[in-house]
Amino acid sequence: MGRASKGQAVDGAAPAIVLVRPQLGENIGMAARAMLNCGLSEMRLVAPRDGWPNERAQRAASGADVVLDGARVFASVAEAVADLQHVVATTARTRELVQRIVTARHAASEIRGWIAAGDRVGILFGPERTGLENDDIVHADTALSIPLNPQFSSLNVAQAVLLVSYEWIASADDTPAVRLSEHATRPADKEELQNLFDHLERALDQSGFLRHAAMRPAMVNNLRALLQRAAMTEQEVRTFHGVIKFLSKNKHDE
Repeated sequence: MGRASKGQAVDGAAPAIVLVRPQLGENIGMAARAMLNCGLSEMRLVAPRDGWPNERAQRAASGADVVLDGARVFASVAEAVADLQHVVATTARTRELVQRIVTARHAASEIRGWIAAGDRVGILFGPERTGLENDDIVHADTALSIPLNPQFSSLNVAQAVLLVSYEWIASADDTPAVRLSEHATRPADKEELQNLFDHLERALDQSGFLRHAAMRPAMVNNLRALLQRAAMTEQEVRTFHGVIKFLSKNKHDE
């Protein structure tokens, strides 16, 4: 136990997750799994109730061994955060302490700024039954509160780690909000959509569907708008051409 030495490997490009007096090995393991899901690997444990290492944690981690194998154990919060420049404490309750309180999303942005400036950062999570105590929180310069149902805001510690870790990875994620699945072909271009519509319009004229001259312009425009909204792929356009051709052939065979 004790403070990390200057020469000890520390992942300074991401915050350390500090579990304070965790009670269940299963929760430690699930927290490790959540961390690795979100690209975090540095776990620090303060006085785990059932000691360390813990077989139950290993089983619950579901393969996140790199996190558990590198976990370091400390006797106190003070020792666990001694080498850090910024400490964020997670809490669901209002304390007597006057502190700056941020959301997990805002904290993630700030943490990235601190790390970019060369500072090391840790995030404190309290034990399952009580959460962090004031004696723990005083080691933090920022409090983090997750907005939840005020009538039922209690989280399992592993759930809290997942929520905060997710905001961390999401804060640097540039995945488009909407995209086609990876196996899809490219989106159809406007010329392909125009050719498809021309094909459809000819088939509808031949079938007599557009026989009412007064209604024809509105019907044509509505169908054109529908195809534009469909966001069809190049493969889907080809398939639609085949459908129109097949239906037109069957109509002529009748």
